Amino acid sequence: MMESSAASPTQSASGSPSGGPQYQPLYKQVQQLITQYIIEGRWKAGEMLPSEFQLADLFGVSQGTVRKALNAMTDEHILFRRQGVGTFVSEHTLQQTLFHFFHIVADGGTPELPNAQLRGMSRIAADQRIAEALNLAEGSPVIRIDRLRAMHGKPCIREEILLPHALFGDLHLLPELPHSLYHFYQQQYQVNVHKACDRIKADLANTDDAAALDIPPGAPVLVVERIAKALDGKPVEYRTSRVRSDDFHYLVELN
Repeated sequence: MMESSAASPTQSASGSPSGGPQYQPLYKQVQQLITQYIIEGRWKAGEMLPSEFQLADLFGVSQGTVRKALNAMTDEHILFRRQGVGTFVSEHTLQQTLFHFFHIVADGGTPELPNAQLRGMSRIAADQRIAEALNLAEGSPVIRIDRLRAMHGKPCIREEILLPHALFGDLHLLPELPHSLYHFYQQQYQVNVHKACDRIKADLANTDDAAALDIPPGAPVLVVERIAKALDGKPVEYRTSRVRSDDFHYLVELN
């Protein structure tokens, strides 16, 4: 049962009263409050939310306002509905991760999640590049993950993943990591990756690429730089993937 001392949706996230310069429609304010509860871990991934009636009572608004907020959050895949059961917090299943966040496909193949071999993890200080990507102060502690990914027994991706230490604690001390990290972030650290922005460019394989990906130095590779953001819009992961391009490509399906 949720406590009754919920924040009033008649104030915006910045605290401005209804009608002020930061005013948003009431359903948007309810949407922000529900999002904040998820971020705080009051409602966890896979858990069912209270009923529309209970949420309306909790936030002091009409059921119609709550329903509009829930519809918007369902459209954004923050929530999902089970007919006749209720509304749940979305979670990153392997299937959802595959089709929403992973775009490297073998030529002539279909999308699949590759195996991941952990090559090392450490805690380092953020240089200027990392600090800018993760919106941190230069020198802030970050966790660095070095992985090699393979499909059909063939190495295809060399990954460097950088995470804010403040969000992920001693993750770098774990002996192993799962192949799919976004579900792991969500379940173990209550970090919900909501959106990701990929930047792609062409490059030539360096000596590290050649050794890891079993390609000659100077072979063409794709470099995919990703910044993943949580529900509150803050960056939570900076990932660089160096992909061999002889037998693999980057696939995006546009609806």
